[in-house]
Amino acid sequence: MSAAAGPVPTAAPTAPVTVAVVSFQTRKLLLDCLAALRADVDAGRIRVCVVDNRSTDGSAAAAREHAPWAEVITPERNLGFGAAVNLVAARSASPWLLAANADIAPHPGALAQLLAAGTADPRAGAVAPRLILPDGATQHSVGPFPSVALAVTFALGAHRLSPRLADRLCLDDHWDPRRARTVPWALAACLLLRRAAFDAIGGFDARQWMYAEDLDFGWRLRD
Repeated sequence: MSAAAGPVPTAAPTAPVTVAVVSFQTRKLLLDCLAALRADVDAGRIRVCVVDNRSTDGSAAAAREHAPWAEVITPERNLGFGAAVNLVAARSASPWLLAANADIAPHPGALAQLLAAGTADPRAGAVAPRLILPDGATQHSVGPFPSVALAVTFALGAHRLSPRLADRLCLDDHWDPRRARTVPWALAACLLLRRAAFDAIGGFDARQWMYAEDLDFGWRLRD
């Protein structure tokens, strides 16, 4: 594996958060993501590592050119999402990790608020932001664990009869994304992870190459 420049850091970085940006064939989105992260880098809040999963669109080279302050890692094969985040975790020692897709662009102050929320609640193994789509809509990004009871709720349409139940279950089109709450699991598109909790469950399951790794991660955090 290669990095942008210099040796792989071995000492604990001063930044409290290490950001693992996982990229594949998303050159422009990746550059936009890095540009949005720059202010938090300058503030000393984050260190950024990009894992480019064998893109052929010049993503890695562009990241090195436009964001020389980021470490760019190019594995010999496409690791998928979870294993890529695990790789960054193994190369860092910060008390927090941020798992991130390359298509996110944090609003100013968003990462500071996430960190403050996680610091305020020592029980939280992960903190999820509200994800806003380009058209301004909120992406459905949290949910309940699959269960027989949940299946029965859907089958009987109980979630339609009880808005409070539907909101409590964080069901798509039935939840209030403006309300802070404890949720069973959240999408790892942008997810702040407490290092101690991450290490305690062994990180993401590397056997899950893509999709549902965040559901599994939340399940194991709960346990």
